[in-house]
Amino acid sequence: MEKSNNSVSLLAGADIGPVVEPVDQFADLVLPSLKEADLRFAQCERTYSEGGHSPGWGTGSGGGEHSRLHPRLASIWKTAQIDVASLASNHTMDWGPEALLDTLELFRGMGVQTVGAGKNEEEARRAIVLERKGIKIAFLAYCSVLRSGQAATGDRAGIAPMRAHTYYEAVDYQPGTPPKVVTVPYEEDLLALQGDIRKAKKQADIVVLSIHWGVRVLPKVIATYQPPVAHAAIDAGADLILGHHAHILKAVEVYKGKVCFYSMGNFMTTGSNDVRLPYLWNLYWYRIDPEYMPPRGRYHFPVDSEKTLLVKAVFGKHEVKRVSFLPAFINHRAQPETLKRDDPRFAEVLNYMEWVSDQYPHRFRIDQNEIVVQTR
Repeated sequence: MEKSNNSVSLLAGADIGPVVEPVDQFADLVLPSLKEADLRFAQCERTYSEGGHSPGWGTGSGGGEHSRLHPRLASIWKTAQIDVASLASNHTMDWGPEALLDTLELFRGMGVQTVGAGKNEEEARRAIVLERKGIKIAFLAYCSVLRSGQAATGDRAGIAPMRAHTYYEAVDYQPGTPPKVVTVPYEEDLLALQGDIRKAKKQADIVVLSIHWGVRVLPKVIATYQPPVAHAAIDAGADLILGHHAHILKAVEVYKGKVCFYSMGNFMTTGSNDVRLPYLWNLYWYRIDPEYMPPRGRYHFPVDSEKTLLVKAVFGKHEVKRVSFLPAFINHRAQPETLKRDDPRFAEVLNYMEWVSDQYPHRFRIDQNEIVVQTR
């Protein structure tokens, strides 16, 4: 990855939150790539605390022991040299405000900047602005996957929300056929998000928006609220959108010359041992590679989740010079590895990204070991 004195490179990945010690090993294969960037971003899928309490949301709905980890397990963030972490996650409030506040304090002590959650609404919505080589980059983060009472409001700790209403429409006469699911953004959340972006744009040259959203695990599915939110964010001044939560790769869309990654897949996480969760829906059953299950493996996700990527963006003064992604694969030990062009898995990730993106405007081209997203 070339470094330039008049541009800043960002590498961004999705969820971090391994629960198997020693956690630092999860960065072993990807660290050389991360070290080449000027800035690194990722999504925090846990809290790190010995405090708080779990409200007991129930199986398949969040909460549980893995939502809160001992603070020593946060060392992966330092090892991976992450500069900015989004805490706008569906698990951030699983153990209440105390665990969130402990995590914020811990990260700041490690020198990791946080966005998307805070001790009050102002802090949760506040942009983090980092300057490199005279270029100012603002980061904002939001979550669409949250429960009542988890949004930061006034002086109450919580998450910056970007919620959606859900409606169901019958579309077929066959018994057991799924309904059409229509999702619509909360107008007040969308207006507030746009206001935050406009404010950040006055403080920085570039605005990067992170958002925890969408439908997990189901290949290719984009909820109907997602494109309107993405377009509204870009209309307000967002220069790049980094999506996550789905645990698998989803579409890339180019809108008005800006790039939205609807889901970057997984990054460094081990997931849950409970492989029954998706089966509760009785609509979609996924296959897990036996090699990835105990006792040999520790990555308990669908085979599609083995494919992942790192977003690479190169920023100049007031412009995004280039957006690309580094195809990557996660092995049975839950370690991500960026791929070379001559690796057959490189083409596998590219073909998958073409398939999941085929309903949205985009054009990809290969440039050495990267897939460039063409914006013109």
